Amino acid sequence: MKKFKRIFVIVIDSVGIGEMPDAKLFNDEGANTLVNTSIAVGGLHVPVMNSLGLGDLAPIVGTSIVKHPQAYSLRLRETSAGKDTMTGHWEMMGIKTTTPFQTFTETGFPLSLIKELEEKTGYKVIGNKAASGTEILVELGEQQMQENSLIVYTSADSVLQIAAHEEVTGLDELYRACDIAREITMKPEYFVGRVIARPYVGTNKTNFKRTPNRHDLAVSPSDTTTMDILKENNFSVYAIGKINDIFNTRGVTEFEKTVSNKDGMEKTINVAKTNPLTGLVYVNLVEFDSEYGHRRNPKGYAKALEEFDVQLGELLEVINEDDLVMVTADHGNDPTHHGTDHTREKVPLLMYSKAFKNGRTLEEKETFAVIGATILHNFNLEKTPNHIGEPLIEIFN
Repeated sequence: MKKFKRIFVIVIDSVGIGEMPDAKLFNDEGANTLVNTSIAVGGLHVPVMNSLGLGDLAPIVGTSIVKHPQAYSLRLRETSAGKDTMTGHWEMMGIKTTTPFQTFTETGFPLSLIKELEEKTGYKVIGNKAASGTEILVELGEQQMQENSLIVYTSADSVLQIAAHEEVTGLDELYRACDIAREITMKPEYFVGRVIARPYVGTNKTNFKRTPNRHDLAVSPSDTTTMDILKENNFSVYAIGKINDIFNTRGVTEFEKTVSNKDGMEKTINVAKTNPLTGLVYVNLVEFDSEYGHRRNPKGYAKALEEFDVQLGELLEVINEDDLVMVTADHGNDPTHHGTDHTREKVPLLMYSKAFKNGRTLEEKETFAVIGATILHNFNLEKTPNHIGEPLIEIFN
């Protein structure tokens, strides 16, 4: 029999909890997103996560060690090579990535790639650096309109983004350019996880606004995921936020896009209240990463954590006795660390159910994939031979 009817996996994007043993290889020694953020702001007020055992996992200022019989808490290490969004999410669902996706945060894309993109699209490329999607429009949007060029930029993720004005360049032409970019970036020397079309409107840098016509061209997961197995066996996989893009629609039965962490949690709470599905609700809340981690803003990061904590409490109030909520992360992004890149960190895993009676802190596990393995175990489904991770049997006792 199934123990839980619905499992909510909420990824608080980039909320790491201490350097991995191999952090030195990534120049990330000393990184600890939660601890260093809490120190920088003089303490975090996250009573809901603290009640689930967050304070057991690290000396986070503002938290404490408490009894939490309705929750299990532990740290997870990442066994895959890399520290990006796709690698982290894919590992949760059972895939070990041995060759990391390439990022071009510090240097921009190679000139050979840019030249080939210009030749094949017929457009001049401007930008070619890591940048905020809104800030680069202020910097280069007017030039793009005047020249009818393409703004190419990246981030700390493995992504090539192309921005162009919807009325000057047009959506069809922007999408065509992105198709060409996707083909080029499949080459091993450039291999990136996603190409994203970023159309915008407006008349000048004071009123440019990105439109909802974003279009993602992602690489599909390299192997069968927990989501694929659920879908093949007629269970629901409800994706909220950028989950659908991360998995290139694979293994997803229904999805909703979001505009903010708040919006993502509101949609999750609504599903908990109204949708009697059987299966997985997989949520990504990206603003910790995109708005505060990369911009090295510990005050903003702390505020986002505290706002999430309030909404997490609202979710826990409305879930059913046969629901399981998992809160975790996909990598670190310490807002007090050097540079603007992700940080190679362990992540927390907090698991709550109204049915739990013996919740406690568990030993650290070697892979994020215990999440996917636990989900499969819950629904009496078998892993594929290449599926990594073992279920957290303790929570079923």
